[in-house]
Amino acid sequence: MADADQTFEALLDLVRRLPPTRIESNVNTLCDLAPEYADDLLGNVDQPLKLLTDSEKGKEFLGCDYNRDADSYRSPWSNTYIPESSTGPTPSPRLRQLETGLNVAFDTYREMYFEGGVSSVYLWDLEDEAEVGKEMSFAGVVLMKKTLSPSSDDTTSAPVGSWDSLHVFECQERGRSARYKLTSTVMLVMETKTEARAEGKGAEGAEGEGTVTLSGSMTRQNEVDYPLSAAVGHIPNIGRLVEDMEIKMRNLLSSVYFGKTKDVINDLRSQSGLEAKSKEDLLRAELAGRLGGKK
Repeated sequence: MADADQTFEALLDLVRRLPPTRIESNVNTLCDLAPEYADDLLGNVDQPLKLLTDSEKGKEFLGCDYNRDADSYRSPWSNTYIPESSTGPTPSPRLRQLETGLNVAFDTYREMYFEGGVSSVYLWDLEDEAEVGKEMSFAGVVLMKKTLSPSSDDTTSAPVGSWDSLHVFECQERGRSARYKLTSTVMLVMETKTEARAEGKGAEGAEGEGTVTLSGSMTRQNEVDYPLSAAVGHIPNIGRLVEDMEIKMRNLLSSVYFGKTKDVINDLRSQSGLEAKSKEDLLRAELAGRLGGKK
């Protein structure tokens, strides 16, 4: 048993050290090498969300391990598996009603915050189907995906990338309040490409073509109690919980990760040329000499 745990930890450690942009192919390769750990790997390693289409409703939805049954994925709009699967689990009628309301609410949230992309919400019962009036205990996941692709007539070095966020939560009703436990993961990929161009210095002074890719994932957790109103139920509570976490994680990505990367690049290479830097050094030395002579 100890050897099995060490093997699984080694597989997870290997995934963390491999390029995040190739996470899908890396996990598939490890599943082929160690098929006995395939289910554990797929359940513990977050991968980019799959973009699927519900032809019955004419809407796109997102697929992940939480709505998957073999090779089929349950659509939140029609509550059916695509491709068709008769064995996949579905939420109880009471929970399905809440799931439908959450999908409508987060579809509005997605349009306001992301101005595009796709969202999906899935719920599942933690206990047997609850009777009306009985306290519910359930779990769910809120999925968001936004992909930025270059247009066909774009001749600039505009960045491309993707944002994938998974918010997995558990809810336990406690009379007039409810406790929510949230685990959020954001997977971000950004890529910029510059074309070679010369600036009047001949071939030796030309700026080279290159691509910079910044990618990674962040996971945060939170646990909070919110009052539970019989009129609106869980929808505003879950919405506030996810909204606050996404804002916090976005600010962390912007200030810590991107800020630190910018500091490192600025330390490695100055934005000013060598001639300008030499003039600054001479001016600094001249000022220091004059100030020293006045003492």
